[in-house]
Amino acid sequence: MQLNPGPTRLLASGLACTRGGRGVFSALSFAVTAGEALLVSGPNGAGKSSLLRAVAGLVRLTAGELSFEGGDGEATIGEQAHYLGHQDALKPSLTVAENLDFWARYLDGGAPTTAALDAVGLGGIAHLPAAYLSAGQRRRLSIARLVAIERPLWLLDEPTSALDAAAQGVLAGLMRDHLGAGGMILAATHGPIGLDGAKELRLGGVQ
Repeated sequence: MQLNPGPTRLLASGLACTRGGRGVFSALSFAVTAGEALLVSGPNGAGKSSLLRAVAGLVRLTAGELSFEGGDGEATIGEQAHYLGHQDALKPSLTVAENLDFWARYLDGGAPTTAALDAVGLGGIAHLPAAYLSAGQRRRLSIARLVAIERPLWLLDEPTSALDAAAQGVLAGLMRDHLGAGGMILAATHGPIGLDGAKELRLGGVQ
């Protein structure tokens, strides 16, 4: 099923970002079209996380323009995206299922959360409090949010962090399914994440 009936494209033109009085990146332009993934690489401090957070609306750009063609004109880019950052944003006292149900209600998800938990291999421990999860299991629960709540744009910051080889393979499959349905992925990564043929954008060092 297509995520959007028409052509969808994320366009960035002349982006610049300053953090703490220091330039992180500047004159940055790119485009990501429905069905495409763009992998952002570069050394620590190059601005990979800042770029993703800026697209999500969490960091202010100092120059440039972002647009989302073919999306919901009444919603911001951030509202049409999933941002998977370094923090898992889980409530330890809630169970695995309750955590995902909370996010599904908050973000108006459509897919059954049980299916999303099964997709990441957590269906058998849905009853456990999140406090008992390992780092890898916490990461998989965060990834389940991508499945349970449909958004056309995935913003993934080092998505394979804390995942073993099997879980990385599951994530790669979910990403390919998302792209096949007309979704888009912008991912910051230090290495391959299982998306052969993805476009690449390399950022330099801190200016």
